[in-house]
Amino acid sequence: MPIIIRGLEEARRRIVDLESKLKTRVAIGITGKPGAGKSTATSRLKEMIPGEKAVILSQDGYHLSNLQLETLGRSNFKGAPDTFDSEGFAKILLRVKSELTNNIYFPIFHREIEESIAAEGLITEKTNVILVEGNYLLFETYGWGEVAKHLDEIWYLQVDDDLRLSRLVARHIEFGKNPQVAAEWAQGSDEANARLIEKVREKADAFLFI
Repeated sequence: MPIIIRGLEEARRRIVDLESKLKTRVAIGITGKPGAGKSTATSRLKEMIPGEKAVILSQDGYHLSNLQLETLGRSNFKGAPDTFDSEGFAKILLRVKSELTNNIYFPIFHREIEESIAAEGLITEKTNVILVEGNYLLFETYGWGEVAKHLDEIWYLQVDDDLRLSRLVARHIEFGKNPQVAAEWAQGSDEANARLIEKVREKADAFLFI
C-alpha cells in the first residue's frame, strides 16, 4: 500500500532522508494524470532543495517528434504511451544513476513549439537529486517498465479531477488551441490516457497531496 505524503515540505524531508540512507544520487519519479500539476510540483520542490543539487528530468523531452508521429500515423494520439522514446528515457536514467561524475545532457520539451530541443538540460557531478516527471512511470508496456527500474521511488500526485480538467483545458488554450478544440482534446485523448494512468496508481510507493 502506498504511503501518504502531505505537502511539499514533507516531500522534501523524505528526499533528504533517502539521500542519507542511500548515500548516492537519488532519483524520485513524480507521476499522475495529465493536468495533475506534475510540472508545477517538481518545479516548486526543486526550489526547496538548495544550490545546484536538484535537476528536473521530464518524460516530455522524449516525445517522438511531430515528423515521426506523422510518419507513424499517430499525430492525433500525441501523448499516448507509445508516442515516446521510452527506451532512450530509460537509458539516460541508467546513466543518471551510474555516471556520477560525468556531465549528462538531456532534451527538454517546449509546448510553445510542440517539440523537444536536444541536449538543452544538464546534470553535473553536483547534482544529487533528480526529479523525474512523467505520466507513465508506473507502466510496464511500451518499454516503460525499464524506466521504473532506475527510480528510487515513484510518487503518484493526487488531485481533484474537476480541477485537473480545468487546468488541462486552460493549458491547451494557453499554447494555441481554441477553447472548443482544447476541451475536446482534454476530454478525448488526454482523458483516455488518464484512465490508463489511474489503473496503475496502486503501484506507486507514495501518494503525494499538495
